[in-house]
Amino acid sequence: MARRRKKLGEILVGWNVIAPNALGDAIEYASQNGKRIGEALIELELATEEDVTKALAAQFDLEYVDLDKNVVVPAALELVPQELITRHLVLPMSKENDTLKVIIHDPLDLETLDMLRFRLNMDLDCVLAPRSKIQRFIDTFLGGVGSSMDTAIEEIDHDAGLLAKERAAHLKALDAADEDAPVIKLINLMIGEAVRMRASDIHVEPMSDRVRIRYRVDGVCLQRDNVPKSMQGPVIARLKIISGIDIAEKRLPQDGRIKMKIGNQQIDFRVSSMPAYHGESVVLRILRPDSVKIGITGLGFEQDDYERFQRIIRQPTGIFLVTGPTGSGKTTTLYAALQELNRPDRKIITAEDPVEYNFTGMNQCQVKEEIGLTFARILRAMLRQAPNIILIGEIRDREVGEVAVQAALTGHLVFSTLHTNDAPSAITRLIDMGIKPFLVASAVQAIMAQRLIRIICQGCKEVDPSPDRFVLRTLGITDDDLAGHHVYHGTGCNRCSGVGYRGRQGIFEMLEMNNELRELAFARAATNLVRKAARASGMRPLLEDGKLKILRGTTTPAEIARTAQMEGIIGEE
Repeated sequence: MARRRKKLGEILVGWNVIAPNALGDAIEYASQNGKRIGEALIELELATEEDVTKALAAQFDLEYVDLDKNVVVPAALELVPQELITRHLVLPMSKENDTLKVIIHDPLDLETLDMLRFRLNMDLDCVLAPRSKIQRFIDTFLGGVGSSMDTAIEEIDHDAGLLAKERAAHLKALDAADEDAPVIKLINLMIGEAVRMRASDIHVEPMSDRVRIRYRVDGVCLQRDNVPKSMQGPVIARLKIISGIDIAEKRLPQDGRIKMKIGNQQIDFRVSSMPAYHGESVVLRILRPDSVKIGITGLGFEQDDYERFQRIIRQPTGIFLVTGPTGSGKTTTLYAALQELNRPDRKIITAEDPVEYNFTGMNQCQVKEEIGLTFARILRAMLRQAPNIILIGEIRDREVGEVAVQAALTGHLVFSTLHTNDAPSAITRLIDMGIKPFLVASAVQAIMAQRLIRIICQGCKEVDPSPDRFVLRTLGITDDDLAGHHVYHGTGCNRCSGVGYRGRQGIFEMLEMNNELRELAFARAATNLVRKAARASGMRPLLEDGKLKILRGTTTPAEIARTAQMEGIIGEE
């Protein structure tokens, strides 16, 4: 009798890479989004791409190879036409008689394997490696994105004749039909590289003597390259043309959008241009639908906060606020909650400025101030649409706040965001806006503050032999806390581009309203009294949540010190 092949999830659970309940969440996510279980686990950050590939190797009885250990000799790439290597992401290792040993990333892609056997007229001995590592190897040794971008900049820098022509008339030089024009080639390479590096933004910033290109990866700007100052006009003009921005207007800020296919994905870019001292600065915000479809389990909750979050979002009425500075992941958290609640028996309406991601089953409305379509006007119209759940992009003023409170008190569940440093401050902020304290006390069900922290790269994670004692003391981490635990850090590798971090998670503080907190809100109590009562009722401050993630080896002390508020630990009376 044939031995049953283990499922991928069973293997990873058996290796203690993922928990059984997390596997169930990943299976549901994969089913809802039409993805394989391995893709779902990676997107939810429950397992690394390396973990999934190793499990696939075990599942199909194939060898796993680590491309970081120089297992492929660049000369071996000549065994297969370069076009097949780059198109299908395969790497030849060696040839013996009529058998080619080849690295692949997907053992289920039988169509590609059959095509390779036919084209090469050889048998294949397949081994596995992660897709991203294969792509990185190809980029490095076959003149891929990184080297091509450097080459494009060098070509631009040295071709004085072309520069003179493009300076004279960049509209002609930037003709969209001429895909080989150096400027067009540079822009395409820059955008493609940023997407592959998981960047959230591309910054094109004119300086006095150059144009600086930076990518924001995991919330931190990384300098990529410098473009010659003489190319500033053509580069910015090209970006404005493809994003639909008026190329002649250079005195006012403008906004546009780009749709572009990168690999197999259709990616949207929100483009902003702004006049600056040395010329127009352009920022491309990369909008990936998958980036906000990570699910609640991928947000980074501790188990107790996860259970409280699930309970709160299933309340029939009331306001649930998520607070934090810009870029702290508030929108992603709210979308994760809405996806959990998005069922045919519920009507969900959102008011956003702007609508960046479209979701099936939700009614999304975009604010347009220029025609009078404000948050308040949309909200009043919403209440006549008989929704169950309402999302307000941000409570910005008294008018919006009062309509949100009215919606909550008339039987709706309202989600929204505020810009405050911590959860207790949100109560004071709403009252300061002019919303009556008794309405705040009655309508608000819970407030959650959050920050995003970078996760230590799994490819280069190791015990930190000498963690900074000053930072540990600042965070309130004592020797007793460290007993039985290690502090980890990332040393930097190809997988994380030498940074030591890859991916992000949230740290949270969850304030659930109770009778004592409602009385404090009604009495306009000071924020420190609200914070003290919230902690007594079970709220874990941001810094405490960060400490748990340090001791678990998820992140570093320096990262928590960079992002968390210190008053959560220090100075409490």
